[in-house]
Amino acid sequence: MVRILALADQVDDGLYGEKLKDLHPDLVVGCGDLPFDYLENIVSRVDVPLLFVPGNHDPDLLRPDATWMPLSFEPDGPGPSGCVNVDGRVVEAAGLVIAGLGGSPRYRPGPNQYSEGQMRRRAARLRLRLRIRRLAGGRPVDVFVTHTPPAGDDDDQDAVHRGFRSLARFDEVVAPRLHLHGHVLRFGPRKERRLGGTSVVNVIPYRLLQL
Repeated sequence: MVRILALADQVDDGLYGEKLKDLHPDLVVGCGDLPFDYLENIVSRVDVPLLFVPGNHDPDLLRPDATWMPLSFEPDGPGPSGCVNVDGRVVEAAGLVIAGLGGSPRYRPGPNQYSEGQMRRRAARLRLRLRIRRLAGGRPVDVFVTHTPPAGDDDDQDAVHRGFRSLARFDEVVAPRLHLHGHVLRFGPRKERRLGGTSVVNVIPYRLLQL
């Protein structure tokens, strides 16, 4: 059983104290829009990997393109020290296979924002990488990490906070066991639903899950 501490959007001051030790996660996952020094503080105090994707309020993270990388990879561009950016990538950590896609719907000039068509192409590239990996004998995806949720159950949301249809399609085709996201504050931390065999979880401000 792997204990996953997933974080997004809001800083929980308790995680600066003993609460983090009490949770004793095997893996930490950041779903975007968190201060980098917050992620650095967490990863410096737990002897486990911290994987993350950028949100729409995060800076642009320049990095070389790759289909897979070990956990020792550090992005060349700006980013939280000691953490691994999994945006558009597949990594293995804590015995799990994790894939990620950061960003939100485009609503103004700036990084980490995409039209539906752009996210559809990003998701298609990630699915291709996963298909190649599976043909080479790789295991299926356990956890899909995004900033924005998949579309569905969000008719009351403004255009910025509605989910991507392409992420819902990713869940239908790839069927990860968990899809972790943030971005949608109105849904609250306990909003949870299923897309086929995938459990979709809003982790704001943090959730501890077992897989």
